[in-house]
Amino acid sequence: MEKVQYAGWPNCYRLANRDIELIVTGDVGPRIIRFGFIGQENLLKEYAQFAGKTGGNEWRIYGGHRLWHAPEERPRTYAPDNSPIQIEDHTSFVRIIQPVETSTGIQKELDITLSPDQPHVQVTHRLRNTNLWSVNLAVWALSVTAPGGKIIIPLPPSGSHADNLLPTRHLTLWAYTDMADPRWTWGSEYIMLRHDSNNPHSQKVGTYVPQGWLAYVRNNTLLVKRFDVVAGAEYPDLGSNVETYTDVDMLEVETLGPLVNLAPAATVEHTEHWHLFHDVPTPMNDADVIAHILPKVDQTK
Repeated sequence: MEKVQYAGWPNCYRLANRDIELIVTGDVGPRIIRFGFIGQENLLKEYAQFAGKTGGNEWRIYGGHRLWHAPEERPRTYAPDNSPIQIEDHTSFVRIIQPVETSTGIQKELDITLSPDQPHVQVTHRLRNTNLWSVNLAVWALSVTAPGGKIIIPLPPSGSHADNLLPTRHLTLWAYTDMADPRWTWGSEYIMLRHDSNNPHSQKVGTYVPQGWLAYVRNNTLLVKRFDVVAGAEYPDLGSNVETYTDVDMLEVETLGPLVNLAPAATVEHTEHWHLFHDVPTPMNDADVIAHILPKVDQTK
């Protein structure tokens, strides 16, 4: 870990191995503001209008990867993260600690473990309840990705009518979700959503992915996210452990933990594993996913 200046923030921290790097903001957060191959583009969105800003009571999107608690509700979810964070350099990981949110009594932490020789990062998301009462919530990990990419979400395994009389798949739709929007690709086994800077309309969908992975491709760089799945648990947003959202600026790659009634002084965690790959074409249909994405996913097991 080395201290660096980045995007107008003087106190940032860079983690790198021979292949990949990530940068954490120390002046606001917790945020991972950059993630990608060394010397190549940032897979995460950066908002120039908020770069280097600190302080104040308004919530700013900043970009990058952030930690929230679900379900989404104003003002609770949008507690500002505009203050300096604490960085702890442990032997095998770096811990990022946010001051307790004054409006919620929840404290956020990220543990980041960088592989010494592989393009792989483990990010453990932790929420701590400092209130004197229990709080019902779920850990919500959101990666705000750079423009022009596409997310790939696997549906639960398919089967025959004779063997599956009860439903095994569901979609959660928001009031502004338009299933006819051309940015969606509704395949037999995969859902895909692409970002389009010329389309100003927001889109969002949620679902349950028992396979515990999703993928994102931009300019031939593939990000595979593996994440914790708790079978039989209650998930927020009508049972969603994966969500994606897009607007004119970006596309979000989101995973969620189960809903829990978090007792005073208790913590809850949700872990993601990020894997990067070179030279992977953007899929257009299920066959492309099977040919180009699944072999890479198999390498992350």
